[in-house]
Amino acid sequence: MMNAFAAPPKSLIRLTGKALGDFRMIADGDRVLLGLSGGKDSLSLLHLLHHFQRRAPVRFDLAAVTIDPQSEAFDPSPLIPYMKSLGVEYHYVREPIMKLATEHMDNDSYCAFCSRMKRGLMYRTAREHGFNVIAMAQHLDDLAESFLMSAFHGGRLKTMKAHYCIDAGDLRVIRPLVYVRERQTADFARAAGLPVISENCPACFDMPTQRQHMKELLAREEAQLPRLFRNLLSTLRPLMSEGLEDIPQAPAAPVRRQA
Repeated sequence: MMNAFAAPPKSLIRLTGKALGDFRMIADGDRVLLGLSGGKDSLSLLHLLHHFQRRAPVRFDLAAVTIDPQSEAFDPSPLIPYMKSLGVEYHYVREPIMKLATEHMDNDSYCAFCSRMKRGLMYRTAREHGFNVIAMAQHLDDLAESFLMSAFHGGRLKTMKAHYCIDAGDLRVIRPLVYVRERQTADFARAAGLPVISENCPACFDMPTQRQHMKELLAREEAQLPRLFRNLLSTLRPLMSEGLEDIPQAPAAPVRRQA
């Protein structure tokens, strides 16, 4: 049975389209590989990128990759039949990351080790199959939390970049949801009945984390200051734009922002 792609709401299309255009994320002829964890954010981005692939004047290929860390507590394999039913090119990579972490981890946290391993496996998959762009699904809430973590614990003004070239120079990483709030992807995933995998961070079960603390702090502040994230976006924009000047200008037309 073939599943149909869900139509994203206009609010998500507008914000994602604006990010794609503002940060010159996709050029004509790009081959985009989406990092698909199975969470609400990456599943939402899958449907959004498919929308722009069909509607935008920029022509690009779209595929997805899932890294299965082979943890008993996290099984993303239900994504395999789902992606087949959508007809999307899909790469499912199994790697015993949790086992490797116990054997080779030094001073890193499990999360840092897992993140580095997953990133390397995505890069390898992209290179092996001829993709030049990797799309990640971090949203504005993620960027705000990373900013506070960096400021509070690292003493630096830093957050995730919206679009940059990796050090090797052969791949670009884009984050088309940088203007999108987490509640928007949650609402879309729920309304569209997307097959969300319930847990996508197997290293941190039931363990309070710095990121969760920042999430709760931001929620408390937003309750008192409804414009909080609009103000934070103004603060974060120069930080998320770092590295953009090193990416050559693409001759392609801007991605269309409206449905």
